[in-house]
Amino acid sequence: CGALDGAPAVLLLRTRDLFALPFPLARPVVTSLSLQAAVRGWRLLLLPAAFPSAPRPPPSPHALWRAQSTLDAQRRALLERFGVKLEVLPDGSRRWHGCAKDTPRCFGTVRRQTPEYLLAGRWTPPCCLRALRATARHVLAQLEASGIRHWLEGGSLLGAVRLGDLIPWDYDVDVGLYRDDVPKCRWLAQVVASGGPVEDPQGFLWEKAAEGEFFRVHFSRANRLHVDLWPFYVRPGSAVMTKDTWLGHRQDVEFPESFLVPLGTVPFAGGVAKAPNDPRAFLELKFGPGAIENPEYPNPGVRRLAQDVGNK
Repeated sequence: CGALDGAPAVLLLRTRDLFALPFPLARPVVTSLSLQAAVRGWRLLLLPAAFPSAPRPPPSPHALWRAQSTLDAQRRALLERFGVKLEVLPDGSRRWHGCAKDTPRCFGTVRRQTPEYLLAGRWTPPCCLRALRATARHVLAQLEASGIRHWLEGGSLLGAVRLGDLIPWDYDVDVGLYRDDVPKCRWLAQVVASGGPVEDPQGFLWEKAAEGEFFRVHFSRANRLHVDLWPFYVRPGSAVMTKDTWLGHRQDVEFPESFLVPLGTVPFAGGVAKAPNDPRAFLELKFGPGAIENPEYPNPGVRRLAQDVGNK
């Protein structure tokens, strides 16, 4: 139906199948049906110009511009309605429809370590993963340049060891550092001195976390995807690393300083990050035996990976 999508096309489809779709006539129709069919494993065959339109006078440049602008607006609205964050174009280039520096992130408050996209049976939107990677690379580079002893923590280290990247359902990045080294980083030192947030020249926002004695670096003022920085120190009279704030997460345990002397490295988010010198032993201390080989969501009591793994 060329009247609906701007170009003559024929699609043969059973009526009951068409109207069983959640958005059967959403515009632009061909794009809408193609996306919904792909999710269901349907194969579509479009027959262009099977019923040519009646001859018309050539449209003016302004009319062409208006028609294309309308079609582009409909396409953007459709992808937003479907929750599509990343579009790979025929030439291999990418078009992003999700969050950015000047927008909020794609999900709301995380409750019981479970973001809303997990409750919907989805994993982290690709735009959010992109922002997390960018924030992590920026923060790790700043810590390295400042001479701060630091390492990947918790689920971020799990992702690095498993995949060399973020866990595909993660919503933040965790980094441990030596508390005594905090003043070496100009941004952390300014946060401590001022008591308020500090924005660096690249637009990343450094602040003290409201939940306790640790720091948080956001992708931007508007977009609160972030890296958590956990200051650890040697517990007096021991060789054990501890910290002042414990949030009840499974990985919140003390550990021997020997894991950090010397520090090792792991591939992470397109670069190389500092890590404990025995990542497997470190992760099994924090998460239990088999943590690397047996991934699970942060709070299995709310939702388990097995509920979704067959859909990815």
